[in-house]
Amino acid sequence: MFPQTPHLKHTNTNNFFIMAGPCAIESEDVAFEIAEHINHLSNLYQIPWIFKGSYRKANRSRLDSFTGIGDIKALEILQKVGKHYNVPTVTDIHEANEAAMAAGYVDVLQIPAFLFRQTDLLVAAAQTGKTVNIKKGQFASSNAMVHAVNKVKESGNNDIILTERGNMFGYGDMIVDFRNIAWMKENNLPVVMDITHSLQQPNQNTGVTGGLPELIESIAKAAIAVGADGLFLETHPRPKEAKSDGANMLPLDQLETLLIKLIKLRKAII
Repeated sequence: MFPQTPHLKHTNTNNFFIMAGPCAIESEDVAFEIAEHINHLSNLYQIPWIFKGSYRKANRSRLDSFTGIGDIKALEILQKVGKHYNVPTVTDIHEANEAAMAAGYVDVLQIPAFLFRQTDLLVAAAQTGKTVNIKKGQFASSNAMVHAVNKVKESGNNDIILTERGNMFGYGDMIVDFRNIAWMKENNLPVVMDITHSLQQPNQNTGVTGGLPELIESIAKAAIAVGADGLFLETHPRPKEAKSDGANMLPLDQLETLLIKLIKLRKAII
């Protein structure tokens, strides 16, 4: 199942779709370097692709953490990428008054996991008419998502994606319960597995989020095997230089190998 997002290519295939790009928009050069590579792979392997990038990082551990290069500047870069490659784009919003602003530049508005219960945020996103990607809270069960879905639908928007990103387990670690994918698919909406954020190790004593990127392939394979419609992933050509979430990113040069394996797995199960 694919979202009804405009400009989504290759939807006549049986492939999964991906929401992929950098964690944050750091610069136009880096955004286009990443987008160029993913666009090539998307066309080569006929994988529907939504370019992902946060125009601002509002949820940071420390006051001196990178938050962005400026809202409009980053949104304009997202818009340029979308127009240049003729692909949809997605960014996260944090407050209701950001919905209309971001909707002027991107095709999909993403509700962060910590905020999936925020009624005013969901309603504002829905009322833009854009696709709304709702991430399941790290503290919530999958059956709680029906209430977020209903808030968007009752606000006049049925174009919704649901994203699983793991549940907190103890201190600073997350576990993925793959039953959540099957249960969220009961909403008859596209369901995505966030294969990089689910491997975060937040709230480290250094104030810098850690991660377990060596398990990205394992999480991705399991998600495809249980029927996820899409994968959300953050990637960067030089993760150690990334200004946000570098510890759990997939190196850009490893993306093709991963996608080839996942396409083979997908073909084996459908």
